[in-house]
Amino acid sequence: MNTIETIQQQIAENTILLYMKGSPKLPNCGFSARATEMLMQCGVPFAYVDILQNPEIRAELPGYANWPTFPQLWVHGELIGGCDIMMTMFQSGELQSLIQEASSMADSSDNA
Repeated sequence: MNTIETIQQQIAENTILLYMKGSPKLPNCGFSARATEMLMQCGVPFAYVDILQNPEIRAELPGYANWPTFPQLWVHGELIGGCDIMMTMFQSGELQSLIQEASSMADSSDNA
């Protein structure tokens, strides 16, 4: 499987996915720290990929996503954006709604 196929598989298999530097418990940059903090405040589980441990993904994802920076939040296979977009959405309550809805839809499809 090539790197793009790996990225596509990760996005397809995870309803809420954050590509970030580090991990939620040990983020390696301020933007990744803020992104994970916002997601954790939404109160639902999310998957992550540490791009520092996956240099091929770090190199290929910006071109695939047409988004040059990290972190990157993907929900239901759609790129939501990076930390600034997440912050704007979080402050308006839109991020919480999106994450809660995505989690509920994933739970109901798991039980179908």
